[in-house]
Amino acid sequence: MKKRIKNISVLSLLMLFTLFSCTDDLNITPNDDDTLLGEDLFENEGAYEQVIAGVYANLALTGTEGAGNSNIDGIDAGTSQFGRVLLYMQTLSADQMIWSYENDPGTREIQRNIWTAQNPLILGMFSRTHLTIAFANNFLRETTDEKLNSRGVSDATRADIVEYRAEARLLRALSYYYMMDLFGKANFVTDADAINSLPPVYDRAQLFDFIESELLAIESDLVPAGSNEYGRADRGVAHMILAKIYLNSQVYTGSDRYADCMNYCQQLLNSGYSLANEYRHNFLADNNLNSANNEIIFPIVSDGSTTQNFGPTTVMINGSVGSIEVNGAEVGVSEGGWGGALRVRREFAELWQGGDFIDDDRNTIISGNRPIGIVDISDRDTGFIIQKYANVTSTGASGIDQTFVDTDFPLFRLADVNLMYAEAHLRGGGGDLSTAVDLVNDLRTRANNPNLISSNELTLPFILDERSRELHWEAHRRQDLIRFGLYTGGNYNWAWKGNGSSGIAIPSHLNLYPIPSLSLSSNPNLTQNPGY
Repeated sequence: MKKRIKNISVLSLLMLFTLFSCTDDLNITPNDDDTLLGEDLFENEGAYEQVIAGVYANLALTGTEGAGNSNIDGIDAGTSQFGRVLLYMQTLSADQMIWSYENDPGTREIQRNIWTAQNPLILGMFSRTHLTIAFANNFLRETTDEKLNSRGVSDATRADIVEYRAEARLLRALSYYYMMDLFGKANFVTDADAINSLPPVYDRAQLFDFIESELLAIESDLVPAGSNEYGRADRGVAHMILAKIYLNSQVYTGSDRYADCMNYCQQLLNSGYSLANEYRHNFLADNNLNSANNEIIFPIVSDGSTTQNFGPTTVMINGSVGSIEVNGAEVGVSEGGWGGALRVRREFAELWQGGDFIDDDRNTIISGNRPIGIVDISDRDTGFIIQKYANVTSTGASGIDQTFVDTDFPLFRLADVNLMYAEAHLRGGGGDLSTAVDLVNDLRTRANNPNLISSNELTLPFILDERSRELHWEAHRRQDLIRFGLYTGGNYNWAWKGNGSSGIAIPSHLNLYPIPSLSLSSNPNLTQNPGY
């Protein structure tokens, strides 16, 4: 069984964050190459493991002084936790989720698709992602052969550092992947650039080429898929990112790469991953230990004691406790949770209506006497709720804390590969129709849904709906709708899209988020995206 890494992540993050300074203008760079991570720190060769763990921990934590602390100047912890802002930008902005408390900074604009370059959640995502890039670059600068030679680092530690360097490069590529997807550009900095130099800006095509070449270059230095410590990246994570960029290549570059997507889906399907015994095991407090351990390809780790944060699973579990149902005890948090903070939009609820999905394990909707529609977002008693995530284990035990959850967020999991294979096949990427049908039916069988599909039922609209059923609230939906041409424009409207209660068309420039105004001021090479 894979081992956890998060027991060392807090110490590592404290150490690493203390050595970084984020300037007022949000130019996320380390202070000084000589003093940042110098000889004193690396007298103990165990520091290399600690520092790479700190790079990972930036995906989960926001600062050094608890869940409410942020190490990025001028940004609140709640608007800069990586997984949370990713969830908001990919899910809250689409047709699955509604946040009741619209006085929370930035949420009203995101869920109504009326954001501007001043939105704090957009700023949090832009800044947090660049900070991961800065951390990864610094680790790479401090592990060159020249520096290892000067420190007399042992051969055994050097062998580990080969893997650590590959993982740092992967985390940097992952960060650029999200910048490419959300913003279409990024400040482009690698370890080869001088610290505090003014970075160039890479556009989508340049980022795509870098991500692809970087992941291919490190493939042999990453350990085989599924063989690393739990929470650390391996070859399977690299293959997953490649599959994702190839599936969305038409959006990113104007050229389809569905055959390449199919290639990496096939590699992932042959890499030893397997679906969890039960769907819900992916979303419980022991998903690092139960059968989901072999389905989750890469998590954002969460621990109610040692990595307390207002990340995506803490938000979703506390937020999905209903204002009427008060079902917190069932999901392992305080009885009232956050009082109905999260509900689902009508269009998502309607995906489950009809006899095909009554007993489907993926259907965790609680409707009760609630109306399906949400006419007034502040009325927490309207709209259905769901109970997908829980801070309880597969054996029924509660998590350590009743607010901060133990449930890891499944950033990538095998079920997504099944559905990507089917979609890439339908889009002309090759593969086999019967295999595509079987992969979709494997998910339905696992969910105890007896309504298996036939070959003629496997269509692209079906795939889009099935992705919503299988992967809802996992930060994929905006990307999916854009790939299908249904996010902007008026071909598909959902409740509160464009600030209309029944949904209205939105302009095409909203397929990209704006560059935050404060980030523009920190780099004259950055320009605003069209339409903002």
